Amino acid sequence: MRERLLQALGREWRELSEALLSGERLGPEGALRLVEEAPLNLLGLLAVRAKERHSGKDVFYNRNFHIEPSNICVFNCWFCSYRKGADSPEAWDYSLEEIENQVKTRRDSGATEVHIVGGVHPAHDLAYYERMIRSVKALMPQASVKAFTAIELRYMIEKAGLTLQEGLARLKAAGMEAIPGGGAEIFDEAIRRRICPEKGTAEAWLEVHREAHRQGIPTNATMLYGHIESWSHRIDHLDRLRRLQDETGGFNAFIPLKYRRRNNPMGEGLSEVSLVEDMRMMALARLYLDNVPHLKAYWPMFGKTTAQMALAFGADDMDGTIDDSTRIYSMAGAEERVPSMTTREMEELILSAGYRPVERDTFYNPVKKGYL
Repeated sequence: MRERLLQALGREWRELSEALLSGERLGPEGALRLVEEAPLNLLGLLAVRAKERHSGKDVFYNRNFHIEPSNICVFNCWFCSYRKGADSPEAWDYSLEEIENQVKTRRDSGATEVHIVGGVHPAHDLAYYERMIRSVKALMPQASVKAFTAIELRYMIEKAGLTLQEGLARLKAAGMEAIPGGGAEIFDEAIRRRICPEKGTAEAWLEVHREAHRQGIPTNATMLYGHIESWSHRIDHLDRLRRLQDETGGFNAFIPLKYRRRNNPMGEGLSEVSLVEDMRMMALARLYLDNVPHLKAYWPMFGKTTAQMALAFGADDMDGTIDDSTRIYSMAGAEERVPSMTTREMEELILSAGYRPVERDTFYNPVKKGYL
């Protein structure tokens, strides 16, 4: 079968395709040529083969919901539609009691994960976030707490006068079991100085995840693409992630996050990238990050139909049911204004794409295989 497949590719792409199908590692130069010039169907084919080496015909999802404690943030990134100043009528800052009430309403939902991410609030300290985690775990001990971007973590830990090692150890003791991948944006420092100059360096983001991995806390990784960066910047970003994964093995999943232009200052004069470019980005991520087990098609950002299409370009995870609990992408103009899916709807999307739905927990342990 492989020989027939390679013959059908044509001489131009046969050598590179054969190497990738044999499991050889893709380098930066080959990645740039592949993503810029290869036929889209070839990228999809190679990415699906790479996906199947990791997870076969399984596609994962989980039952989860988000807590977004506040959208007040000390940083003012150009691409962000979520951040508001403390005096804005659109700002919110939930009390711990209000957060507990959000959890109580979902306590019997079957959720296995509580995802906590918000703005970098100037007034809240590490002890506040420890209390938040403990209260969530007390109300839902069966659910894992995946909490705080590297940017949030670094700010609260430095404010407490602790080392990363000390601060992460305290949060882990409070019940933080995993860390999401947000805040990475794009690692190239020249681009960061233009789009998020206040936010900190790429190395600072990587060091938080490195220390988390050292402490046995699994994390995810992201990249914000589709703004002023080039394909070379994206490949550099993936390369830095791959090198850290070679070192620690602590990343569970990578999530490409598409820049959305509504309600943020960077959107003036910028268009959002095409669906074709989204699929090229997805395939590139699967092929380049050969050591990261999972690739997520984050449907609240893409929309349900596009997320389903991404399964044909290497994605093997649809994220979760969400239960209309996040506003980060809806505020930026994403298609999903009310981000919520039932388990049945999730499984139907996966099955109709030709894959087996597998409900997972935060750590990709199967919870159930199929409801339909």
